[in-house]
Amino acid sequence: MSDGARTPAEIEADIARRREDLAATLDEIAVRVHPSTIARDTKAKAVSALDSTVGKAYDAANRAVTRAKAEFVTDEGRLRTERVVPAAVAAAVLIGVVAGFSVRRRRR
Repeated sequence: MSDGARTPAEIEADIARRREDLAATLDEIAVRVHPSTIARDTKAKAVSALDSTVGKAYDAANRAVTRAKAEFVTDEGRLRTERVVPAAVAAAVLIGVVAGFSVRRRRR
């Protein structure tokens, strides 16, 4: 039987093997489409996206703080009064304006 013809036993073994493969594939599909699997995968993707976003936000905030600190503090750690004083005056004026508007609103 070397001319390519298969015996009934070989055919039956091949059918049994294909059934097992098909059963395993169907089991895998059933697990993938199960609602709890979908929910778990969706949650994992959301957590991963959130972690990535929080990480990027932290990096951006850290860079902003570093840049702001460099504007007001020298490399030796001393305050740059020529920059701190105008910024403090501007902040005080802004707070005064906001407080003034707040007082006006309450009086009306």
